[in-house]
Amino acid sequence: MLYDILIIGGGPAGLAAAIYGLRANKSVLVIEKQNFGGQIIESKNVVNYPGFKEISGMELGSSMYEQAKELGMEEKYGEVLEIKKEASKFIVKTKKEEFYSQTVILATGSKTKMLDLENERNLIGKGISYCATCDGAFFKDGVVAVIGGGNTAIEDCLYLANLCQKVYLIHRRDTFRAEAKKVELLKTKKNVEFYLDSVVEKLIGKDSLEEIVIQNVKNNKKTTLKVDGLFVAIGRVANTTLVENLINLASDRTVEADDSTKTNIEGLFVAGDVRQKKIRQLTTATADGTIAAMMAINFLENN
Repeated sequence: MLYDILIIGGGPAGLAAAIYGLRANKSVLVIEKQNFGGQIIESKNVVNYPGFKEISGMELGSSMYEQAKELGMEEKYGEVLEIKKEASKFIVKTKKEEFYSQTVILATGSKTKMLDLENERNLIGKGISYCATCDGAFFKDGVVAVIGGGNTAIEDCLYLANLCQKVYLIHRRDTFRAEAKKVELLKTKKNVEFYLDSVVEKLIGKDSLEEIVIQNVKNNKKTTLKVDGLFVAIGRVANTTLVENLINLASDRTVEADDSTKTNIEGLFVAGDVRQKKIRQLTTATADGTIAAMMAINFLENN
């Protein structure tokens, strides 16, 4: 079958694109590697999405998925290994199947950055985690640390402060990228201690994480903290390995595309965190998905 629109990635950007494509009576296939709904389903509470004062990430992501399904979205689970363009169609290959489409929307999102410290990989799942809402319950009444200064790090601290005896927040600067109101709320938590202008230098533990060594970047003072868990929230990197030899990438490995979501390949569009842009929020992801779908529809109707 030759689809009108094939979307790689079933997060908010991909699902928004699917909804708009389907409402234009286009055939739409979405290929998702892991979970439909994307990384937002890991958020316990979403309070900045218009129309909802508060909603869980799981509920919001599931609602987007159900809406697309009811409109007729076709779905496949699998990892896309290759995208090729031949004449006027795209060939998209997974390990087991091959799909054909007139247009493609890349909405592969991003993945968590690692600290790149010795012993880090050995301690993943043994004290080190990259998802507080996924693993926080394992550290109930324990002592944990969170690294980062953005919304995710602050949200992780707020979540963990309700579970754990003690939470250390470690941030390499003395200012935050997170929303001011979230930072203000965190500062009211009596069991949260801030280590600013600091970085984690060493991870100690063999079978499980036991201690972390942090260093102040201004005075070089080192401090050793005994912790049961460490949650890393230092940002994300775009999932563009799939297209690194196909389309133009920026220096930060995001896809070069302006607000039109058009790439340098005709018929190939990009949406969400994988696109080069200054602001990455849930609302900007769904906006990208909307635009990418409209651009794809326009392309289909004029070619």
